[in-house]
Amino acid sequence: MSSTPLPFGAHRSLSWSLALLAFAQLIYSLDINIVFVALPEIGAGLGFSGQTLQWVVSAYTVFCGGFLLLGGRAADLLGQRRMFIFALWLYALSSLVGGLAWSPAVIVIARAVQGIGAALLFPSTLSLINRLFAEGPPRNRALAIWGGAGASGLTLGSLAGGVLTSAYGWPSVFFVNVLLAAIAIVAAFFVIPKDAPRIERRSFDLPGALTVTAGATLLVYALVQGPEDGWRATPIVSALVLAAVFLLAFAVIESRSRDPLMPVRLFGNRSLAAGMAITFIYMGTFGALPYFLTVLFQSVQGYSALQTGLAFIVPSLAIFSGTQLGARLANRLPMRTTLLAGFVVGILGTLALAPAAFVGAPYAYIVPGLVVSGIGQGIVWTAMWIAAASGVAHHEQGIASGMASTTLNVGNAIGIAVLVAFAHRGIGGLQGDALRDGLAIGSQHAFYLAAAGLVLGLAVSLALPRRTACAAPSGAAA
Repeated sequence: MSSTPLPFGAHRSLSWSLALLAFAQLIYSLDINIVFVALPEIGAGLGFSGQTLQWVVSAYTVFCGGFLLLGGRAADLLGQRRMFIFALWLYALSSLVGGLAWSPAVIVIARAVQGIGAALLFPSTLSLINRLFAEGPPRNRALAIWGGAGASGLTLGSLAGGVLTSAYGWPSVFFVNVLLAAIAIVAAFFVIPKDAPRIERRSFDLPGALTVTAGATLLVYALVQGPEDGWRATPIVSALVLAAVFLLAFAVIESRSRDPLMPVRLFGNRSLAAGMAITFIYMGTFGALPYFLTVLFQSVQGYSALQTGLAFIVPSLAIFSGTQLGARLANRLPMRTTLLAGFVVGILGTLALAPAAFVGAPYAYIVPGLVVSGIGQGIVWTAMWIAAASGVAHHEQGIASGMASTTLNVGNAIGIAVLVAFAHRGIGGLQGDALRDGLAIGSQHAFYLAAAGLVLGLAVSLALPRRTACAAPSGAAA
């Protein structure tokens, strides 16, 4: 590994930078779950219909997924620190509007803008870690802390959503983001190193940015809304067709562009290509488990929102532990071996969830599966981001992060759509105890199918080099 001194100051300064980047990841993940608990109150308070309430969640998901590539490239061209601060401002202002919303349209628009803020924040945060910390053990440890903060945020989101909504009403789940983002903005000016000056002027590839953003947004919209509206519905079919047209146009533009938004040569990096495939598989399998666990806890076992949040503490702690273990394994073993170990542990844990998915099952029955699966998830989470960043020059870390996080988002939408369709077969028209039994059996099927999908992750991991290069790439931060 390169031993070139870090250009951005002392180790203590980097520790503060990492603390802030981990805090930003906590804000990002906190917001994923915090709104779920408040949805009934939001619907009642603003007069949503049953069919439109889901857009409080879907607007965020669709626009976040659609703008990730743009956010990644913007971090490279406009400055990672600059985009980090801008994304936090966007996040804070949209959260403020969401908390003050007086109609369904206002809160849906606020959530869409919040999603764009998240799409700018995630790749800028990840690319800052990859720029500030040398490839190898320093970066691996930083990614483990960053990933652990994300796992903590998921649990805190469920708990905070229940507590804040009960005590202060649904607007508080938005206002808390304003406070957290404001703290991060102020801290960023003191602890995040300034962006390096650009010696070479580069164009932004506006045609590529417009086509890929439109195509990705329409694709995620169709994947998110398809299970609800039906895959043959005219809006869904139209969105899929237009998405294909825009993405094809993007491919043509990129092949001819002198300064492309997403350089095709990056796909020649085996670690990045495998990392993108693994982020897709990860969120299509591991990433779908919280949905079915929520159904199992609330709809099958009858837990309250607060009890459900408490039930997620065990898997979140397991995932946090797994992220730290993943960094240690990555520092001692080849990346391929680390990922294989994570997937094997995750498969065993996910399989262990199924026997505990029945009506009336005590929480203790599912704990072993939650712990083992969570550790596997944490190992893979840390290792896949290490793989995606390996061998990428620091001035392209933003787009590499955007590419891997886009496949992450699309994988989650596809995974949930497939698993929900598979799990909910035959439960239409069921009520009462029969519905609970049907949901329990469907959760079992989802866990088994997710475990089968994780086997594909094992296969993709084999595509990684047996040993990753130790030296930092040319032009990368050392």
